Amino acid sequence: MARTKDSQIISVVHPICCGLDVHKDQVSACMLFSGEGGETESEIREFSTFTDDIERLRDWLVKEECPVVAVESTGVYWRPVHNVLEHHLEVILVNARHVKNVKGRKTDISDCKWLAGLLRHGLLRGSFIPPQEVRMWRELWTARQSYVRTIGDFRRRIHKILQCANIKIDSVVSDLFGVTGRNLMKCLIARGNEITLDEIEECARGTLRAKCEELHRSLKGFFLSHHAILLATLLKTVETLESQMEDVTSRLRSLMTDHDSLLDRLDAVPGINEIGAMGILSYTGVDLSAFPKAENFCSWQGLCPGNNESAGKRHSGRPAVNKHPLKGLFIELAWTAVKKKGSYYKDKFHRLKARRGAKRAIVAIAHKLARAVYHIIKDGADYRELGEDYLDTRNAALKTKRLRAQAKALGFDLIPTVA
Repeated sequence: MARTKDSQIISVVHPICCGLDVHKDQVSACMLFSGEGGETESEIREFSTFTDDIERLRDWLVKEECPVVAVESTGVYWRPVHNVLEHHLEVILVNARHVKNVKGRKTDISDCKWLAGLLRHGLLRGSFIPPQEVRMWRELWTARQSYVRTIGDFRRRIHKILQCANIKIDSVVSDLFGVTGRNLMKCLIARGNEITLDEIEECARGTLRAKCEELHRSLKGFFLSHHAILLATLLKTVETLESQMEDVTSRLRSLMTDHDSLLDRLDAVPGINEIGAMGILSYTGVDLSAFPKAENFCSWQGLCPGNNESAGKRHSGRPAVNKHPLKGLFIELAWTAVKKKGSYYKDKFHRLKARRGAKRAIVAIAHKLARAVYHIIKDGADYRELGEDYLDTRNAALKTKRLRAQAKALGFDLIPTVA
């Protein structure tokens, strides 16, 4: 085999590029380019993070005809820089864990040099940055999730106060914060321990009308004026937060009105309702061209196992991404999907649970949901329910052969019959 003198392994991908080390108040920039003799030269500048100074950074990069910059994803500090550079340059957002510099040689200048050097030779893999419209959806969805968690905290405090006062409403009603539960709590705040049976009958709704006497017993306790003040304050806070959350949800729904057909097709998937569909689109958007295959889409969320092989043996590997918000959303939706009667996901979950345990099984179902969502969004497909007996019918011949072998081992013969 003939040998060549060119032994270069890493080639130059971007002849002109820039690395940015971003902090709260300062941006260090290192531009790399080829000099007259072909050697690599650099130019380093520092800017503040005020918008006018970032615009000076942009003008400098455009003037020098730098087409691409690499930015380390440092909290939210990279976003002001991205807002200015977005429509003028290609911005590659990189994970900080993937670009760590040599230990003991870390400064702002060395960091931006290191980023620029990696980018120049094409050694950086950019993170997914959705369009501006999708980023607006994501911020609204994140705010809604924050409201959900905060409301849950205040509701648990209300449960605690009622228990401390010997009030057992939640032992009778299935939802303490339903219409009947809220009516009883407001009546309790106004009347204290002097609630009558007639007042309880006025508060009860639906099937709880038949449990008025039991509700009356559950309200007999040590509910003091101190408890009434706390309960009134917490209940008012919950109602205020619920109203604000509904405003955020309405705003998110209005921004997605152009994609109602896509939301309806996602809503047809077991476990996914309108709110869940809006949450998915808030992270993925409606264009999944950044993910060539469903495998890439699932790996981005951390729903695929990691590779852990040594000495020819494969070991159990943790996923590379552990805390992706979309992963948590899909697992939450998967728990709902496996409870739907007659669905394929329910049957598959129980089969996997028997062999691998509930936690691994639910992640596998979340992975299947993610693949279905990928094809619905990218290929415009409609969800088709396989049914709870799909796996049995698909493997009917194999299952019959196995049963015939088992019966023969016990001294019996299986005879086919016509239904």
